[in-house]
Amino acid sequence: MGVLFSPVILFFILGALAAVARSDLTIPEAVGKGISLYLMAAIGLKGGVEVSAAGFSVEMVLAALAGVGLSLLLPLPAYFLLTRLGRLDRTNGGAVAAHYGSVSVVTFVTGVEVLTTGGMPPAGYMVAVLALMETPAIIMGLVLARGRTDAAVHGRGELLRETLLNGSVVLLMGSFVIGVLIGKDGFTQIAPVFDAGFRGMLCLFLLDLGLIAVRRLREARSLTFRLAGLAILIPLINGAIGAVLGTLIGLDPGSVAALTILAASASYIAVPAAMRLALPQADPGLYLAMSLAVTFPFNILFGIPLYSALAQGLSGL
Repeated sequence: MGVLFSPVILFFILGALAAVARSDLTIPEAVGKGISLYLMAAIGLKGGVEVSAAGFSVEMVLAALAGVGLSLLLPLPAYFLLTRLGRLDRTNGGAVAAHYGSVSVVTFVTGVEVLTTGGMPPAGYMVAVLALMETPAIIMGLVLARGRTDAAVHGRGELLRETLLNGSVVLLMGSFVIGVLIGKDGFTQIAPVFDAGFRGMLCLFLLDLGLIAVRRLREARSLTFRLAGLAILIPLINGAIGAVLGTLIGLDPGSVAALTILAASASYIAVPAAMRLALPQADPGLYLAMSLAVTFPFNILFGIPLYSALAQGLSGL
């Protein structure tokens, strides 16, 4: 109940309800993009500052390895479910599976805000884990879609540019490094912008995504009830795997919850850009409808509290 009455969640619900009612409420695309840049810079900076204060640790390395491993392997069960139960062909199955191995920055940022407000903040280095999980799933998705091991290196120059140099990855990692370099003293100088205004900007961004998610769902043509169900089942399976792995490697409860949220999230920014380049024959209406219009709202409204409770349970709290 407390999570659902969080301001960021309520603004998402407001946007969704406005779209359902076919209101003309909109946030200009340029404004939405500006807010997303601000949020990524803020979360990267704050994560880097926390790492600077705490120092590097074995837990950080283990979390990074776990994140990369999850991103690489989670597309496999997703692909199996999508092709067997969802009846997708190899190309669309691989393209959609890549989305469910990669991550959603906004889901992570929202989850961190909810966890922090609830007294279970994750370690700052989880921002770096987020960035590391963007790319491996794309490679695995292409291997699954094309059915041969050289698929991952086909056209690798352009593909690597789309993934490793994707704007969200560059800004997150760059801000994270800046946060490490400046530390708490340096961050104090810019805290009025990147700390005090963070929650308000996140509320506006979730309002915009509530509008977009419902409108995208209304426009979906290739999304069946079976695939919509898988768009909820796959995050639950992936989240459970992430929670167990995070607990086994000894992360604190907040970081276990953050890793669970990352594993359960689905990309709708970086991976679609890569799929448009590498798999133009795949159906973008399908993978965007599943990741943005079904999985994202589910995670925001129900998944985050569920994953938090799972992390607490596994940690023995």
